[in-house]
Amino acid sequence: MRLPTERPAECPFDPPAGLAGLPAMSRLEFADGHLGWLATTAEAARAVLGDPRFSARQELKHAAVHAVPAGGPGRAAPPGFFAATDPPEHTRYRRLLTGQFTLRRMRLLEARIERIAADHLDAMAAAGPPADLVTAYALPIPSLVICELLGVPYADHGLFQELSARLVTFGDGGAGALAELIAYLRELVRGKRAKPDDDLLSGLTGELSDKELANLGVILLVAGHETTANMLALGVFALLERGCAYEEGAVEELLRWLSILHLGAPSRAALEDVEVAGVTVRAGETVALSLPVINRDPAVYADPDRLLPGRPEARRHLAFGHGVHQCLGQQLARIELRIGYRALFERFPGLRLAVPATEVPVKHDAAVYGVRSLPVTW
Repeated sequence: MRLPTERPAECPFDPPAGLAGLPAMSRLEFADGHLGWLATTAEAARAVLGDPRFSARQELKHAAVHAVPAGGPGRAAPPGFFAATDPPEHTRYRRLLTGQFTLRRMRLLEARIERIAADHLDAMAAAGPPADLVTAYALPIPSLVICELLGVPYADHGLFQELSARLVTFGDGGAGALAELIAYLRELVRGKRAKPDDDLLSGLTGELSDKELANLGVILLVAGHETTANMLALGVFALLERGCAYEEGAVEELLRWLSILHLGAPSRAALEDVEVAGVTVRAGETVALSLPVINRDPAVYADPDRLLPGRPEARRHLAFGHGVHQCLGQQLARIELRIGYRALFERFPGLRLAVPATEVPVKHDAAVYGVRSLPVTW
């Protein structure tokens, strides 16, 4: 089978049609013709992501769709793109970053994130309804937070948001956007080496080369705002469309139910023959994971297709991955989402869609799923 990429029009929150009900491991034809596997259960996914016999190295993997922004099969990831490496190279980068993203340090940011959210809600209230929640709220909050954390001038947000959007959208513009973003970060890093400040990039100038730090900065900058911004807007869309009230604990259920990393990501290449869920993955074959299906595994979640804010088992989701590559910014994302949702619904308890749900444009053609705009009123 080929990997379907579009979510159903009648319910844009569900996994792509044709994936439900598949066995734990199914044969998958990758975009370049390579025959590999698709994992669709939580048990199989954990087995693949937690086994060092499966590699994250980019040059060993095949893409489930035509999109490998940092290079492609046969080419190693550039220095600093640590998500596409294995230990010990991955461990070296990870160790440098782990201390920057501890739960304690992220909690110290809560007051600042609350202030940022409140400022944007004040601006929405002053402008009056309707509003596009993406541009007015969901995108600027994580963008401003990651800028302050990394030391990226927020005055440049228009540039890096546009480049990031092109980078995660499938098509011919990704390579050019990546080159521009790297050039931007390289210049920024050179400035920080000459005149360091109290930010993450400055703090790593003594540990990494300009090339490494610029590439690492691309990963953190893009991941730090694209994913959270899409989750904020898509989560609001889901709650409003389903008529669900926001409640504490909804973040984990929304992460599970929406699964915005949706097109065969993450993936791993077998370094040797490995048995997973009763099948033998041969050395050199790639296993892609369908997180939208995995996070609705009926073996883990009761009534998995229902959105149930506060679901006790929701935190068992794999939205942030598993194993040594588990997302190191997950605590920051959780805090931003919790504050973002709560502040929005407290300020505008009568929030509702300003257009029919079928008219909200979704991102079928992007590595990170979400909405292009979300017209709301109150």
